[in-house]
Amino acid sequence: MSQSVRSVDRALDILLCFSREEPARSLTQIAEAIHMSKTTVHRLLATLENKRFITRDSTTGLYRLGLRFIEMASLVLQDVDLHRWAKPYLQRLAAEYGETVDLSILDGSHVVYLEVIESPQRIKLAAAVGQRLPAYFTASGKALLAFLPEENVKKIISDNLAESSNHDQGSVQQMVEDLRVTVERGYAISEQEYEEEINAVAAPIFDKDRNPIASIAIVGPSYRLSKDRLPALGESLRQMTQQISNEVGLVALSAIVTKIRTR
Repeated sequence: MSQSVRSVDRALDILLCFSREEPARSLTQIAEAIHMSKTTVHRLLATLENKRFITRDSTTGLYRLGLRFIEMASLVLQDVDLHRWAKPYLQRLAAEYGETVDLSILDGSHVVYLEVIESPQRIKLAAAVGQRLPAYFTASGKALLAFLPEENVKKIISDNLAESSNHDQGSVQQMVEDLRVTVERGYAISEQEYEEEINAVAAPIFDKDRNPIASIAIVGPSYRLSKDRLPALGESLRQMTQQISNEVGLVALSAIVTKIRTR
């Protein structure tokens, strides 16, 4: 085995030592888990962190898997054709509630819109397909951030605040607490946060391991999507994204089984 191939093999061993039970590990724990010297592990971790496959908590020194995996998950979704499964649901929501409905994914510290079904009403709001917006200041982004590791979320919020001069530079910890409320109710709410007079609700779509891979939002002017109306819309949206999550998970599982059988 060449040195370059050995380095790739060792880097993969590092990534695979993280699990749901142990999502964060120290340098020593990683080295012991994969039976490798701490010097070698530290060198490989530095490379993986530079490429954003690994992130390190500056306070605790613990390592976790990085956001690059979320970004790459969006590429994997092309194989299960998320657009095809999600679009009928988006159209149903737009027809039922008469507002714009969109599908988005997380790309770094921003959300990117993959699909937009415009409201049939004369006064309507719609992001453009491919448009990027700061994640925390949108319901779509909040719905995804709420289910990510806290240290990653804090970094994204800080990035969003740094690039925006129109938002209150409040406590990042308060914003994290707001996302915890999102987790409890299952959907995110944005009340005139990115633009005045615009409200939205959004809920995440999960993969089979309950990682957030996309979100669906209902967006409209605040006089139609009033504060009192948002909870009912959010609950309806949460139920629908759960249906999509179940379907995407079954499709992904079916694809895996098919590939195994054809080997």
